[in-house]
Formats: sequence, C-alpha cells, structure tokens
Amino acid sequence: MAETGKEVVDGGYEWGEDATKGMKNDGKQMESPAKEKSLGLMKTLRESFKGVSPMTLKNKRSENTDSDQSHISNSPLQPPSSPSLSRGSPSQSSFRSPKAEKAFLTRTKSDSAVGITGMAKRSASIRQSLGLSSKKHKQEPLQTVTEAMSLSEEDRLDSVKSIDKVLNLRDTYTLPEIPPLPLSVMEINKLMEMEALEEAYVNLLSLRLELQREHQALDQEDCPIDLVHKEKDLSLLYGTLRNKMSIIVRNSSALPSCNKELLVYVAQIILEEEKRQGEPGAMPGWREAWRDAVRDGVRDTLKKVHLDSREQNASWLAVHLGLLGKAVVEDLERVKTELLSSYPADFKVFETYVSCHHEAVGEHLKTLFEKVTELKDYHALLDFIIHRYPSEKIMGSCSLQPELKEDKRVLPLDKDFLNLIKDKYSSRLKADMRTSLDRILQLENDEMWTEKRKPNIDEGIYSSHIDMDIWTNIKGLVQGSRRIDVNLEQKVVRSCLEELKTFPKRFDSAFVEWSRPLSNSSLWAEYHISYINSFSALKEHMESFKDSCPIPLELVRREIDGLTTKLSQSVLEHFKTDVKPFLRRQMTGKWFSFDEDFSQLIERTKNLSEQTKYMSPKPKQVFVNEAHIFVVKEYVSQLMKNNYSCKNRKNETAATKIANQWEELKEIFQEMNSTSEWLHPVGDQLSKIIGCRKSDVKHNLQPLVENYPDIRRSHLSAVLYFRGIIRGRERHIILQRLAELKESIGNAGNKEHALFNQIQAAVNTECLPGTTFSCLSFIMPNS
Repeated sequence: MAETGKEVVDGGYEWGEDATKGMKNDGKQMESPAKEKSLGLMKTLRESFKGVSPMTLKNKRSENTDSDQSHISNSPLQPPSSPSLSRGSPSQSSFRSPKAEKAFLTRTKSDSAVGITGMAKRSASIRQSLGLSSKKHKQEPLQTVTEAMSLSEEDRLDSVKSIDKVLNLRDTYTLPEIPPLPLSVMEINKLMEMEALEEAYVNLLSLRLELQREHQALDQEDCPIDLVHKEKDLSLLYGTLRNKMSIIVRNSSALPSCNKELLVYVAQIILEEEKRQGEPGAMPGWREAWRDAVRDGVRDTLKKVHLDSREQNASWLAVHLGLLGKAVVEDLERVKTELLSSYPADFKVFETYVSCHHEAVGEHLKTLFEKVTELKDYHALLDFIIHRYPSEKIMGSCSLQPELKEDKRVLPLDKDFLNLIKDKYSSRLKADMRTSLDRILQLENDEMWTEKRKPNIDEGIYSSHIDMDIWTNIKGLVQGSRRIDVNLEQKVVRSCLEELKTFPKRFDSAFVEWSRPLSNSSLWAEYHISYINSFSALKEHMESFKDSCPIPLELVRREIDGLTTKLSQSVLEHFKTDVKPFLRRQMTGKWFSFDEDFSQLIERTKNLSEQTKYMSPKPKQVFVNEAHIFVVKEYVSQLMKNNYSCKNRKNETAATKIANQWEELKEIFQEMNSTSEWLHPVGDQLSKIIGCRKSDVKHNLQPLVENYPDIRRSHLSAVLYFRGIIRGRERHIILQRLAELKESIGNAGNKEHALFNQIQAAVNTECLPGTTFSCLSFIMPNS
C-alpha cells in the first residue's frame, strides 16, 4: 500500500498505474467490508454512469471498481479544508457549523435513498440532455498532484503533447449544457472529491437554477424549510468546490504535470462565476481566492527549502538563501513552461506568480531575520535582497525572460524593514568592531609586551603593525557594505569611527600599565616610537573618510593626536629628565675645566638622534624641533642664573668653549633634520658678546636683537654679569643701546621666534643700592 499509493493534500490517495495493476493481479479488495458496505450505494451510482459524460473526454476514471472504492472518503460528505477560502464568505461559516453539516449529511443520505432504478433513469435523462453517447466505459478522475520525477526524453515528449492537448482544450472549451435536473447533493459532492470539476459544476449550476425557479414560484412571504435547507446545501457545495479548486491551484506550482487539464476547468469555472455575479446565490471573490491559493502554493514551496540550524552550519543563512533563490527560479520556470497553457491570458498568470513570490519571499525573509544575530548573516540577508534577488541569478534569469519585466525584478520590501536590517547590521558591526579592537590589543600584549620583543623595522621605521590590523579590518567592513548599498556604507563608516574613537584611550591605559617598569630600558623608547608611527599611519588611513563622515573623523583625529602627542611627550620628558642634570652644571666655575657633563649631554642627545631615525617623518619633525628648542633653551638658561662671573680675561676662554660646544649641539640637530634653524645663531652671537672687549659689546647687540626681539634687559644684564660687567658706565651704555635697538626695530623683528620669553633671568643683586634709575629699572618685574 505504501509503495503503490500516493497521499494527496485533501487526505485521499491517488493510485498510479502500478497500483491498479497490482490490485488486478491480486484480486484483493483494498477496503474493509464495513467500508464497502457503507459505500455500496455510491458504487451502484457509479455503475449507472458507465456512459461517457462531458468530463470523460479529458479525464478517465479507474477501470478497477475496488480502486474507485479506495478513492472514496469514509465520511459521506467531508469537504477539504483550505486556507484559500473566500475571505469573510458567509458560506464558510455555515460550512463549519456542526448543526448545518449534520443537516447537510442527513439530506444527502435521504437523497441517496432513492431507488437504484430511479437513479439510473435520472442519470440516463441527464446524459441524454447533454447530448452524450452511450458508449460504455468508466470515467476516470483527473489525477491529483504527485511527486515530481526526473523527466526522460520520452517524458518530455509526452509533456509537449500534454501541453498541446491542454492548449487545444483551453482554446476550444465551451461550458457543457446545464442539465435540467441536478444530481443529488451527495452525488455532486462525490464528483468534487473525484475532481470531476466540470460535471460537478454544471450540476451545481442546475441546482442553483432549480433553486431560483422554486423561489420565483413562491410568494415573497413563504419560505419552506426544505428551500432553506437547499440554499444551505448549495452554499456548502460552492464552498467545497472553491476549497477543492484552491487545493488544485495551490499544488499546481510545485507539481504541475498531473493537473494541467484540471486548471483549465478551474479557470473556466472562475470566469463563469464572474459572469454570473449579479445572479441570486452567487459567491463573490473567486479571482481573489485563486490568487490566495497561488500565494499559499508559493509559500509551501519556500517552506520546503532546506534550512540548517546555526549549530549545524556556520553559513546556514548564506546556504539557505542560495537554495531559496534556486527554488524561486525553478518554480517560475515551471509556471512559464507548464501552467501558462492552462489559463486564459486575462488571468495574467506569470505576473501573479511573480507577485506572489515577491510577497512570500518577503514574509520568509522577515522570519529569517528574527533568527539572525551575526554580522555575516545580516550581510548575507542584505546582499540577497538588494543584489542577488533582482540579478540574473534569480529574477533576472534568462530562463524567465521576456515574461519577467525588468521593473518587476526588485523585491518590494517596505523601507522600514530594510532600514531595520541596516540598523541591526550597523549595531552588530559596532559591537564586533569593539571586540576586534580588544583582540588586537590582546594580541599586541601577548606577542610583543609579554615577550618583550623588539619592534619590527618596516621601511626603515619601527612598526607595530597595529595600524594595519585596524585599518584592514575597517577597510574590509566598509568595502563589504559599499557593495551592498551606499547609504549602508556611510552607516558602517560612522559606526567604525565611533568605536575607533574610544580605542586610543583604552590602548594608552593598557600600554602605560605595562611599560612603567621598563622606563629605564631602551625598549621603552622603541615601543613608544613604534606606536607613534603606527597611530600616525592609522590617522592617515582614516583621512579617506573625510568627505563621507567629516565630524566623526575629526573626533577620531583628536583622540589619535592626543595619544601620539602623549607618547611623544613621554619620550621627550624621558630625555629631558635624563639630560637636565648635565645642562645645569654648564656655565659654572667647574665647567671651565670639567667636560664630562657636556660629554654626557652629547651622548644622550646622540642616543635620542639614533632613536628618532626610526620615527616616521611627520611626528619625527615635530619631536626633533621640540627637543632642539629644549636643549637650546636650557643651555642658554645657564647664562641667566648668575652662577659665575668671568674675571681676569676668563671671558675669552668661556666664549671659546661656548662656541665649540654650540657647534657640537648644532651639528647633532642638523643631523636630526631639525627645521628650527632660527635657533642656530643664538649661541654664536652670545659667545661673541661674552668674548669681545667691553667697548665692543654695544656694537654686537644688533644681530641678537633682530633675530630674537623677545630678549629683555634682564636677559642682557645676566649675560653681562657672566661676562664680568657687573656695574659701571659701560654697563649703562650697553643697556641703553638695547633699549634703542628694541625701539627702532619695533615690529620688524621676528616674533614667531620666541626664545627668551621662555627663559627666566636671575636678579642682579649687585645693583640694588645703586643711585641711578637705570640700574633699578631692569630689576623691575617687566625687566
């Protein structure tokens, strides 16, 4: 039984050729005796219909009586359920009523109790009224939907012949003559069960006309109970017919090869009912019910598409969407090649199926969306909706052309749903971005900090590759979103920048905690320089987003600049702390005969120069210039402290030593490519003032004032103190000359080169009790 019978949607079975053959050979009845007894009346009825009916021209019933019996439902009248019933139809509610059904069954049994002879006569009368021959053979019902099988060459030829046959039936079809007397309610219902739709329908029309005649024969106030029952019967039969038609249509898309001719009758019944909509007892919504059945059939097809769970397959959604697209194409190909021939052109069958596929796919995607949690699945969903679905892979497939117009290929989802997917995509991406940055930080800790490995040297500079890890990640996310949608790309860029904005501070906290114990190691400076380089490079990479997201980018710039500045200042402060003790011992009495301090200064400055060679150009330039001005300022500051005053011509020795030391410092910073050349003259000009005769000092002031207009009288007074000019007329003349030069130069001096404003000069205590105003004036706060 299981191998020969195929279950159909309405709960019955269809029996194929093998099944019939088996029953003939075995000679066994396939139903129980009790069932045979309950259906004996209907068997007798079918025996009386051995003549050719209008429907047997296209459909043949099984020659085996036992097979017919097995095809009949156990219940006398059990119309199949279908989701495609007419919306809000009164007939549906009455059909579902247990009382109505009970009354309906009672009446059908009463009708069946008519004598066999009378039924035979009635059947003969109907056949005669339809103008049918009396050639005896059994009518076979049209086969219902069966499982799809791969077509051989012979099958394909049969399919072509079948299509030609259907086309001929469709084009030449005319509704048979309505019999003057309808069959009984039970007989009509059984015709529907056997899918003899045409015969069932003309008898329904006959019953309807009979009911109309009976109404007309009565007075308006009279309404016998039998007539009420007959109206209910008619309504229930129409509901059953619609349900059966809906099942046929619903299953036709998935497995159309067996019910093409049935669809011709379905279409003709719908057309006939639409013509009769103005008549009493007409049921509305036939075309709508047909479309609902089409849509439900498409839904059934999509539900059968294989779907793995996330645990079974990490790419569950991408695989499912690929299979879904394939199922849509194959379904529409079947519609195009096998179903169009069954319908008149005004049904717009292909367009209807395309529209129903759009609707069903949209519903299906919303269901899938509820299961999506990962970024790659959001990406797969958006890519399917925006690109794959309307492309040549699915709706643009050449096999669906030219019927499928270009403007009908796009999936018509509402914008709110599409925007919701994009928002979820961006939120998930932002969370994944943070996780990715945390992993990068952890990787840096595991591979570099814990192992205390020296930074890599890439293209001549220290590199941590942290910038490339971050940039590659962001670039991949942005490019992936760009392939989907321009608006999504902007959302992704914004999400990436918002998350990246918080990373520099997180990195700084982790790095400071780790690097603190290594502050006296060369590795400490190397790591700082490598991260200065890496984050400076990351900032340059991010500049590609300046047009699309200028404001978020500016916030990221500030955070990166803050980090690189802090790293740079840490290295510079480390250098300052290292060399300050040696600078402070310059320009003292010991300085004349002890060079070790200056040698240490030179050695540490050269070490710094060596380290900056591995710094990328832009941050290096800023760093070197800052280091340069620090060393110059601190060196010159030692002249301003009144720690020593030259006597007995020691000023000449001091001037020579200052000039020599200055040359060494200048050479180092030139090698470091400092662009602060404006600092170079100050050492030579000061040494010249210190080494010349008293009378010549005033003549050597002009170059110093022109180059450094911010020099004040307190600064010059401190230089004169070191020179040995502590008091006297010559000192007054020199200071007076300074005032004249500053007044004459005025705004002509280069105010950008502010050196002396950053240097504090000591008060000349030798001048406090003096008698002249000029001596007091330059120890005032503004002096």
